[in-house]
Amino acid sequence: MISASVFGKMPDGREVVAYTLTNRFMSSVKILNLGGIIAELNIPDRDEKIADIVCGFDTVEGYLTGGGYQGALVGRYGNRIANGRFTLNGTEYILAKNEGGLHHLHGGDEGFNAKIWTVETVERDDENQLLLEYVSEDGEEGYPGRLKASVTYTFGDNNVLRIRYEAFSNKDTVCNLTNHTYFNLAGYAAGDIGEHRLYIDSDFITEIDDEFIPTGVNLPVKGTKFDFNRFKAMKEPYDHNYILKNDGKLKKAAEVREPRYGRRMEVLTDLPGMQLYTANMMNGAVPFKGGIQQKPHTAFCMETQFAPDSPNQPDFPSCTLHAGDIYDYTTEFRFGVI
Repeated sequence: MISASVFGKMPDGREVVAYTLTNRFMSSVKILNLGGIIAELNIPDRDEKIADIVCGFDTVEGYLTGGGYQGALVGRYGNRIANGRFTLNGTEYILAKNEGGLHHLHGGDEGFNAKIWTVETVERDDENQLLLEYVSEDGEEGYPGRLKASVTYTFGDNNVLRIRYEAFSNKDTVCNLTNHTYFNLAGYAAGDIGEHRLYIDSDFITEIDDEFIPTGVNLPVKGTKFDFNRFKAMKEPYDHNYILKNDGKLKKAAEVREPRYGRRMEVLTDLPGMQLYTANMMNGAVPFKGGIQQKPHTAFCMETQFAPDSPNQPDFPSCTLHAGDIYDYTTEFRFGVI
């Protein structure tokens, strides 16, 4: 079942609509046409009690001013581009330095997270879909090419949330679409995530400098705090790209287990990397749903992606989308219990 309701209005008066996809077991996901934001994700625990496991806000203003890209689709380029510039086909492109005046972050001053997307709904017996589209005109935020982005959210009776990212450009450009949902498997208001246990199928992370910009070196995780090849608790802060082993195929990249309520989340993707972020800077003044105050390390993100600063790193997997080619990647979040 899919239901729609008015969530609020943009400053210019456009309606923000919330679409709720509910399966026959009463699990549900609420998604906004504003930024494709995952505003709620209601999933059962081991005792079949359903709780909302994603952070977010009660109002449109919260999503526009509360920070953190909560739940949103991020583009045209997720993560950082060093010094707000890159060169493609011999032409240098200048982007907004919207991260402390130093670097380009998550698409610029007004990325895809702040756009109203067109939405089409599809209802089926065992799963429902939202088809979102946004056209980023040539030169928007400094990027070349008229990019048509399409994102399909699918949620079914199996409690799998699938996100398929597609894009097409009339000029060569760079593209790196992801989703920036903050999860807490004990419930978004449950506090510190230090007891969540994490597995990541990766032997290397992308080395970064003090400004979170890649050095071009891949660091082995073995014997370091970054090694999650066996389940261990997320007690330390992380904001790092893990290099995945999927060879471009949809494979399991990670799994998170929360022991108190028993929820489990598997992440599958065919993208080459995944940013693990433990909400180290989540301290905005705007409270979350129900008046819950933002606090660091009370949620985590798993942003499947190309590596940060890939346009400037020739040895990284290429994020170049050539004119006429199709950008087509999928990420799944599979929920269950332990």
